Amino acid sequence: MRVIGVLGGMGPAATLDFMAKVYAADPGDVEQGRVRLIVDCNPAVDDRNLAVGGEGPSPGPALADMARGLAAAGAQALVIACNTAHAWADEVGEAGGIPLLSMIEAACDAVAAQAPSATRIGLLAGQGCLDAGVYQRAFAARGWSVAIPGVQNQAAFMAALYRIKAGVMGEAERAAFLACAREVMDAGAQVVVAGCTEIPLLLKPGDLDVPLIDPTEALARAAVAFAHAGA
Repeated sequence: MRVIGVLGGMGPAATLDFMAKVYAADPGDVEQGRVRLIVDCNPAVDDRNLAVGGEGPSPGPALADMARGLAAAGAQALVIACNTAHAWADEVGEAGGIPLLSMIEAACDAVAAQAPSATRIGLLAGQGCLDAGVYQRAFAARGWSVAIPGVQNQAAFMAALYRIKAGVMGEAERAAFLACAREVMDAGAQVVVAGCTEIPLLLKPGDLDVPLIDPTEALARAAVAFAHAGA
């Protein structure tokens, strides 16, 4: 079975959520038949949102080092358990020298599967992810338009995001995420992509009136499929 290397720690709770979803999706019926993960959970990676905005150092070198280390440890494919860090996907893939399974493409595949008639996609994401345009480009390639929150709700989203990364997960944080989801649905979104790995920690599919796509789960399923294809 192929071994999956995980670039994680951005933040740690999201990485644990990814790992849990891998094993929830893993069809192995005995312990020895389940996916092997090699995980680098590194919370010291520089802030991706600040870097995209030109206000902080690039996380690219740290991500590249993680990719090289995971490949050297035996990983046969890489995943990045962070949406915004996909802005540095090329650096990660080049450094690792092994396949990189894209969370962005996995999420788009999930949209196509769960909401095949959708043409307008609501996107909730960190500011860096929005500014980097990783989802917008992927949506445009599939002929989809995008709806994103306005300035006020996005600011509240970012404040909640940093509180969650610090370990605070309560009703205020959930309310900030819900407000963004309602805004994009009001703007015509037929499906909402939770384009930040902290969102699924607080929002679940039944919370919205349209499908809520969890890229963490989509990537976990893609990783499991890739791993078992090598068995």
